[in-house]
Amino acid sequence: MSPSAFQIAAADNVATLVDELAAPGPVAILGGLTTVTLAAREPIFRGHKIALRALAPGDAVVKFGVRIGHATRPVAPGEWVHLHNLASDHDERSGTLELHSGAPTDTAAAYE
Repeated sequence: MSPSAFQIAAADNVATLVDELAAPGPVAILGGLTTVTLAAREPIFRGHKIALRALAPGDAVVKFGVRIGHATRPVAPGEWVHLHNLASDHDERSGTLELHSGAPTDTAAAYE
């Protein structure tokens, strides 16, 4: 049984991983009328996003049927969508967060 991800709304261009994906490989995309399989290009943590289609820099990233941010570089289908290739439209500090923990990196010098 392959890992799965859930697409919330039909307009979404990302899905959320329900299972940890330890290596590239097939992912079952749930939530539509039928289940489709997408080839993940890299490991992706549970709860993180996978691109359902290609995104160009500036393209909207849509989850829950709403725009949550924009691509900052080209993103291929099956690629992990996170802080390294996505910027929030609502929080300008999103580009300064540590990739894996989400911790702020722009305030560290203030506490040294």
